[in-house]
Amino acid sequence: MSGTKGIPENSSVVMPRLYCRDVRAEIEFCKAVFGAVELNCRPGPDGKAAHALLTIGPAMLMIEAEWQGFSSHPPVPDGSSPVVIFVYVEDVDAATERAVAGGAKILIEAKDQFWGDRTSWVMDPAGHVWTIASRIEETSSQQRADRWSAILEEQHRSGSAGSGKAEKLR
Repeated sequence: MSGTKGIPENSSVVMPRLYCRDVRAEIEFCKAVFGAVELNCRPGPDGKAAHALLTIGPAMLMIEAEWQGFSSHPPVPDGSSPVVIFVYVEDVDAATERAVAGGAKILIEAKDQFWGDRTSWVMDPAGHVWTIASRIEETSSQQRADRWSAILEEQHRSGSAGSGKAEKLR
């Protein structure tokens, strides 16, 4: 063994990698909306940004260009991304406004949630979907369970179970 640690010092253990057609635009979006800090950025063969490492608070995020021969690719910008990045911010409404100003589309308006967060869902210009959240109330396990039960009961009474309304409750 060389003494090298398997997990580098000061590195997130889990790091999302967002594939984008325009790496620089995604970097600037993350900086403007989430206060991301760009740690490094490498150019690709065409000289344009191809790989970047950012931090949002203590978390790390990679932004990647499409690479020939790799099966990973940017999302279709229709809000159907199978991955949603959840990020806490101090003010969800202000961050959502910044996201929209940066070209994002609101998928779900900011709303208070039963577990004590206020959340919105946006799709950034590259097609990545983000849940933006701020904690607005500390809740107990019992409060969350009771509130969830009440929501399910209301859905059952109104016949809306399975109609997609539960999606908006996340």
